[in-house]
Amino acid sequence: MRTEVITLTSNSGVTLTTYLHDSSEAMPNVSIRPAVMICPGGAYRYCSDREGEPIALAFLAAGYQAFVLRYSVADQAAFLKPLNDAEAALELIRSRAEEWGVDPVKIAACGFSAGGHLAAAVGTMGRVRPNALILAYPCILDNMSAIMPVPIPSLERNVTDRTPPTFIFATAADERVPVENSLQFAAALGHARVPFELHIFQNGGHGLALATPVTSVGEEKYIDKDAAQWFDLCLRWLEHHFGGMHLPLSGD
Repeated sequence: MRTEVITLTSNSGVTLTTYLHDSSEAMPNVSIRPAVMICPGGAYRYCSDREGEPIALAFLAAGYQAFVLRYSVADQAAFLKPLNDAEAALELIRSRAEEWGVDPVKIAACGFSAGGHLAAAVGTMGRVRPNALILAYPCILDNMSAIMPVPIPSLERNVTDRTPPTFIFATAADERVPVENSLQFAAALGHARVPFELHIFQNGGHGLALATPVTSVGEEKYIDKDAAQWFDLCLRWLEHHFGGMHLPLSGD
């Protein structure tokens, strides 16, 4: 695995961390891979470690190149600063796609909570956009500004037929970010005829991340076996849109 922390010039303190497969002559069919850019949550006050590297390593293990964006937060979080960070990160990934073994037309933006708001923002408002969105219990509505350090735009209003295909998961029991956020974004996607998949699990609170012991910090409230299915469901959904890993070369 190749890791590197790159300081972006979009705003102060913003970094993009790479989690890349080592190239191997023994596996020429996967020299170029789809990629996932991860935006951790944290209410635009910080970037959660639980929703950063563990998510990247899970996608890496599934065959994807992965990146974690630590975007503008706290007193630097005023829009459009975080959106500019996400745009700059996408541009960097695409500009170095050959070097990093990334398929430039198979890049998903994956965001959790406030990071879900950022991923959805770059998918609906960005001057450059990902090829797919993965939104985990995302903040979407402007009334979520009450828990943020700055006002945020309401993104369901920005969905058009240019919005990329979207995978969404949330829980009905989430009291921090009500499921209405996911439902309204899904309704807007449907109205715009954008392909989407929506999973609402009955149980599980906010901030589940992988919903497994790996991201639980030892607390049972972050573990839910039903909600943990979201990751495998997401991988299958990505295969439909990105075609999965390349097939073996003929004769292999």
